[in-house]
Amino acid sequence: MNLYSKYFNKYKIPFGIAVFCVASEAICDLLGPTLMSNIINTGIEQGSLSKVYYWGMLMLIVTAIGAVFAVTRNILASKVSQRMGADLRYDLFEKIVYFSELSTDKIESGSLITRMTNDTAQVILFVNGIMRIFLKAPITCIGSIVLATLLNFRLSLIIYGVVAIVSILIIISMKLSYPRFYELQKAMDKVNSVVQEYLIGVRLVKAFGTYDKESSKFENANTNLMEKGISSQSVITFVSPLITLTVGIGTIIVISAGSSLFSANLANPGDISAFVIYMAQILTSLIMITNIFNTFVRTKASTARIKEIVDCDGDFSHDGEMKELNGNIEFRDVTFAYPNGSGVPALNNLSFSIRSGQSLAIIGPTGSGKSTIAWLLLRFYDVNKGKILIDGYDVKELNVDSVRNSIAIVPQKPMLFSGSVAENIRWGKREASNVMVHEASEKAQAGFVNNMKDGYESMLGSAGVNLSGGQKQRISIARGILRDSSVIILDDATSALDSVTEAKVRENLGSKTSNQTVITITQRCGTAMFADRILVMDNGSKVGYGTHDELMQSCEVYRDIYKTQIESSKEV
Repeated sequence: MNLYSKYFNKYKIPFGIAVFCVASEAICDLLGPTLMSNIINTGIEQGSLSKVYYWGMLMLIVTAIGAVFAVTRNILASKVSQRMGADLRYDLFEKIVYFSELSTDKIESGSLITRMTNDTAQVILFVNGIMRIFLKAPITCIGSIVLATLLNFRLSLIIYGVVAIVSILIIISMKLSYPRFYELQKAMDKVNSVVQEYLIGVRLVKAFGTYDKESSKFENANTNLMEKGISSQSVITFVSPLITLTVGIGTIIVISAGSSLFSANLANPGDISAFVIYMAQILTSLIMITNIFNTFVRTKASTARIKEIVDCDGDFSHDGEMKELNGNIEFRDVTFAYPNGSGVPALNNLSFSIRSGQSLAIIGPTGSGKSTIAWLLLRFYDVNKGKILIDGYDVKELNVDSVRNSIAIVPQKPMLFSGSVAENIRWGKREASNVMVHEASEKAQAGFVNNMKDGYESMLGSAGVNLSGGQKQRISIARGILRDSSVIILDDATSALDSVTEAKVRENLGSKTSNQTVITITQRCGTAMFADRILVMDNGSKVGYGTHDELMQSCEVYRDIYKTQIESSKEV
């Protein structure tokens, strides 16, 4: 498993100590039957009590030493496996943080959660097992076979036959188990996704009363998980008893053959007793080895899923040139279609420019490509054709951090986090003082915060569930204002605000002393008409660009929007 090599290298010293302890413990266990054989052969049979005490005391000492090794490797196994698990989870999270948009679309969030929790837990279990019992089982098994052979070669032939049959059963178990365990993990993904979707849309479910539909979706996913679980365990259910039966039959044959050899003076009682114990140890080891391989199969399936995350494309290079950007923006013949989409361009030969300090409104019907402009500007995706320039620099040649540090975006659906109001606003600039937070809130018309029980220290639930839509939007706008970047994009960010509040927010943004470029994506003509320039989009193409008055003269799409929204409202 090359994926985990760096973790094993990091903890190679405690891992090596654990391996030494496991090997030493196994040797101590293997000495037990031989010492017991000596007790019987040299002590009991010969009537020598001193020999019984001698070999018995030696057996106790060996057992105590083995116990010390067992405790040591258990402690090391727990610490190392948990630390490796923590490192793996951190690395996976860091990878997810820098996912490209294409990678984000590739693996759904429910599956990512399963992979970071259930799959990594399986890896932790496997590593812990390696250090505790996985290495002990083959050492004990091989050692028992070797020592049994040294005791009596004739009886050892029975063991060889038993091990050969069990090996075939283990190979069959592995081949049948792997695809079943992989499907089991996928079924678990589906259950997580269904639960996550319900929790995200719980209010909508309640509003539409679609409880039965959601329960049915969960029942189907849960039943599928149950069936996959039964299928994956069925192989083990059949194979394990067969292994026990095989070793049991082998033990009976050993006792029967040993009796015959004893009658022929070819074996003594101590050897036969030791042989039976070695057979018991071999049985225990083979069962452990079977469990090892089953755990390995599950870990292999989990590793394949973890590797899918590791192999996903990361975000664009952060190694480009860092620049202080002022917000002069130009789209030059930009064409773009979403990867793995329909193939129809979301933007088609789009060209426009806006100078730093100006305001631009982007308006058009739903699906006309308005938000796509924002995603490309933030370089969530790269254009298929053309160029996007900021201050004359192609965004592809700039460090992606310098591009995004110069742009603040306020999305249509505000994303708030559990924590205080101040923490959510300060998310736009961590080092911001309380005064700066309050000023940004005032400009965003978020004065309602002062009336909350604990003011700016009032705690918000996950996604701001204890706020109204308009309140969440205003906190989100305050966050964007606090960032104080060269460009601010309002992606339909005032849709939940009344016209008076929206006008005040727009006025505060326009009155900023800095030369901030303000881009407003909207479907409201009443919002767009106050911008310095208006870009009218339709089906991914620019159908108009200019001031409100210019577009009323030259752009039919804009006139239709104006007549539908403004003139019709006046008539009412």
